[in-house]
Amino acid sequence: MAFLFQKFQEAVKVLAKSPTFAKEGRHLQFEADMNKLFLYTSYNRLGKNAVETDADEIIEMASKAPLGEQQKQVQENLHEQISTFCTYMDDILRPDPKMANTNDSSSETKTPPRRSGLGLAVGRTAPLDHNPAVAETKLIKRCEVSQKVKDLLGYTLEVKPSQIQDKDAGQGLFLDGEADVGTVIAIYPGITYSPAYYQYIPGYPRVDLHNPYLITRYDGTVINAQPWGTGGEAREMWDGSSVPRPGLNAEGGVNSTDRMWKLLSKPLDGSNVGSRGVVLERRNPLAFAHFANHPAKDMLPNVMVCPYDFPLTEQNMRTYIPNIPFGGGQEVNMKKFGSFWFKSWKSSSTVADAPIIKSLVLVATRGVSNEEILLNYRLSNLKRRPSWYTPVDEEEDRRRWS
Repeated sequence: MAFLFQKFQEAVKVLAKSPTFAKEGRHLQFEADMNKLFLYTSYNRLGKNAVETDADEIIEMASKAPLGEQQKQVQENLHEQISTFCTYMDDILRPDPKMANTNDSSSETKTPPRRSGLGLAVGRTAPLDHNPAVAETKLIKRCEVSQKVKDLLGYTLEVKPSQIQDKDAGQGLFLDGEADVGTVIAIYPGITYSPAYYQYIPGYPRVDLHNPYLITRYDGTVINAQPWGTGGEAREMWDGSSVPRPGLNAEGGVNSTDRMWKLLSKPLDGSNVGSRGVVLERRNPLAFAHFANHPAKDMLPNVMVCPYDFPLTEQNMRTYIPNIPFGGGQEVNMKKFGSFWFKSWKSSSTVADAPIIKSLVLVATRGVSNEEILLNYRLSNLKRRPSWYTPVDEEEDRRRWS
């Protein structure tokens, strides 16, 4: 496998310089990233029994297959891994049938679903009575779930003080165990906002002023992980609660500039947009992607972001996908002109695809073993960047936001 991985690494370097990708900067970077993800996740799917001819075939596909075909394959590769993870979680949390038969009266399915509160964050309007009941699970703590996942998957995640030597590093994300290249390391949890709902993001338009847990997919979908925090200790009806209050400045108060923006640029009230809470497993040990730090100078990332479109037809997996779409998942067709998004008319003859939840995962770009997870943030070079940020690849940053 080591020899095959070396072949894939060489292919990544060669294809990244291919004239096939000589297009508009942003699209070029998306294609280059998808090409890498195709190689990494396909390599992972080959498994330990892979032979050189399999590797050669995948490398050839990467150089010839259209972008759309590579995207489909990447989604299949991700979905297979996440499906395995969900099966393991079911095995860990599903109650013993014998115990369930002798204790029916205490079943959670006969009690109202637990709320997290604060439905405003996702615009819920439907009453909780219309939500599905929370399925009964074993009463085990999150740390126990995490350890059992490690026993089955070979790794789990920990959030603890970062090893990066910077006063702003704070908490970091660590892999406990070992994961091969192309492995889904973590899922980015929280509320997803399509461009049509940007104005409902807390703090809009300066959404990142007090929130470092925002990330944007290439398609413009924003994920706000701040409400998710560090998860919870139960399976519950989650509606995007626990949004922390805005932080204070060094003097202990909100400064005048922040106060002015707060008065003039309040986000729109989301209470009438319509989105109900969803039963989610808050003990999810992979829902910590938002704690991954950017590498310090002379360090390299060991993961990269990858869009993951979860098909809502897979209802048996839904509780382990830690995302809820703002607006109840109702898509509004939007087009981008310059820096602005506008609603556009969609043909009535258009056949809707299967409903999805637009999520994001972190994929290992090499073998990772008992170490801190580091992600290239690729902050825009069009804005002033924080002092701790050292570009991994300035050209990639430029293309990503061009």
